[in-house]
Amino acid sequence: MRTKRVLLAAAASVVAFALTGCGGGGDEGAQIPTAGDASTSGTSGGASAGTGTGTATGGNGSGKDEVAVYVEGRRAWVKCLRENGIDAPDPDANGQVELGDAGALKKNPTFIKASQKCAPLSPPVPKEIERRLAPKLTPEQIRTQFAYASCMQKNGAPDFPDPEPDGNVYGDVQWDSTTAAAKQAARACAPIIGDPVEQGPGKG
Repeated sequence: MRTKRVLLAAAASVVAFALTGCGGGGDEGAQIPTAGDASTSGTSGGASAGTGTGTATGGNGSGKDEVAVYVEGRRAWVKCLRENGIDAPDPDANGQVELGDAGALKKNPTFIKASQKCAPLSPPVPKEIERRLAPKLTPEQIRTQFAYASCMQKNGAPDFPDPEPDGNVYGDVQWDSTTAAAKQAARACAPIIGDPVEQGPGKG
């Protein structure tokens, strides 16, 4: 069964639902990681590296402890990039690293090779960081998020996640988007988020 990991976000006045494919791992070489996935980039015009698929180094302590462990892991990742030819800056307090133009990096063989080698050092983004970087939704956008989730659940996708009170969804939330009923629900509920296409909320 194919499932999807959900991160809900809003862009401008249109509520957009951004999903990342679940399954973990995979080749990071040709990808430019973005902070908290598509919904949490805090920069414009640059590639802010905020995610990784490496081995987790924490997760059993408080949110603060998880953040400290995460930032330390990001520092190790940056050190590795530097040792492999990439002039990466230090991570900020949230572990985010501004690497510059994503398009140029995707074509840079040195970066591709370095990112492949260093990917295991970059820890998964903890939920606390997701919360910090999540977009601040307006009351109307939050209502839209809840209305969309409710519509999906009532029209064939009962496992579609409920947003938290701030309108966002955090962590590894799984739902099956591949069933005929789920696809039908996505079509039926698309007008709620202003999406006219026949697809679920985002890409996987």
